[in-house]
Amino acid sequence: RNVILRDFSILQGGWFALLATGVDNFTIDNVKVDTNRDGFDIDSCRNLRISNCSINAINDDALVLKSSYALGELRACENITITGCQVSGYDPGSFLDGTFKRTQMQANDRDGPTGRIKFGTESNGGFKNITIANCVFDRSRGIALETVDGGTIEDITITNIAMRDVSNSPIFLRLGNRARGPEGTAPGIIRRVTISHVTASNVDPRYPIIIAGLPGHPIEDLRISDVRVVYRGGFTLEQAAQQPADLVNTFFLRGPGLAGPRDPYNPPEQEKAYPEPSMFGLLPAYGIYVRHAERVAFRDIEVGFLKDDTRPAVVLDDVAGAEFDHVKAQRAGGAPFFVLRKVTDFSTRACPGMADTQRATAEDESL
Repeated sequence: RNVILRDFSILQGGWFALLATGVDNFTIDNVKVDTNRDGFDIDSCRNLRISNCSINAINDDALVLKSSYALGELRACENITITGCQVSGYDPGSFLDGTFKRTQMQANDRDGPTGRIKFGTESNGGFKNITIANCVFDRSRGIALETVDGGTIEDITITNIAMRDVSNSPIFLRLGNRARGPEGTAPGIIRRVTISHVTASNVDPRYPIIIAGLPGHPIEDLRISDVRVVYRGGFTLEQAAQQPADLVNTFFLRGPGLAGPRDPYNPPEQEKAYPEPSMFGLLPAYGIYVRHAERVAFRDIEVGFLKDDTRPAVVLDDVAGAEFDHVKAQRAGGAPFFVLRKVTDFSTRACPGMADTQRATAEDESL
């Protein structure tokens, strides 16, 4: 209890530069980390303030909250603020020496540079009452909120985030069922998450904003607003159906590869897989993909691409209650704005290029 870490730097910090487990009333301020594994691992901590920190971690997560069973009990990570931080995926050692090199193209897991802010993967105790604000992501993966070992993610606010050169999904919410933990561990809950004022440029075109629950375990009460994402583009729906091997990161599949052809609108659930955006292969939407969710709202959103991408902008699958207000999407090749599959209570308002629309039910419809 009552720990302060302030005003120092770590170069190549060993396994994790910082692992804090079960620490309460904890402050980390103005700490710089340049490492080849995780930067900060914060496990089952309460009343934590992280501010003004810079973490470069190309091969693993820069700042990751966890709630494992390491203490022999279910203990949430809760009452946390993360403000004014930078996370990145430059070559190891090149942040502290000021060269910011970008020669290493992949992390050790064969996906793009890591260096992000993440909840999970260990998630037994959950994550509650957390805010992330005024942070910068550079050459890294995006925001990831994951509960796959039980545990609840709730009352989360993320705002004022700038990203560039994003190596996977800019926003990734995943409710899975790896179920690592005590016997009987059931799927968790994600609810009451608000994400706003995010700008992301030069985003890997394979990975839209992804909101992915499980059948019978939807992600609930999600609000995303004032977000602008520019993808590199260049894919087609036909490629999503064929799934060439070079578009699928089989490292995370933990099983047979996803050799095509397949229904592009029905990617595998991957209930037990390690949670990464690459787990689904190339998705059918370039901008926003939502599956197994309830009560989601998108307001003042703009998605687009640098090179024509003929996949739909938005795909919803098994979604109950979806509002799209002032959502703008670049389109190419006659691609639909929305594809709705097993969707109820859907509405759009003031979305350029389409009339205001309401659907009580939509089994399989393109708009």
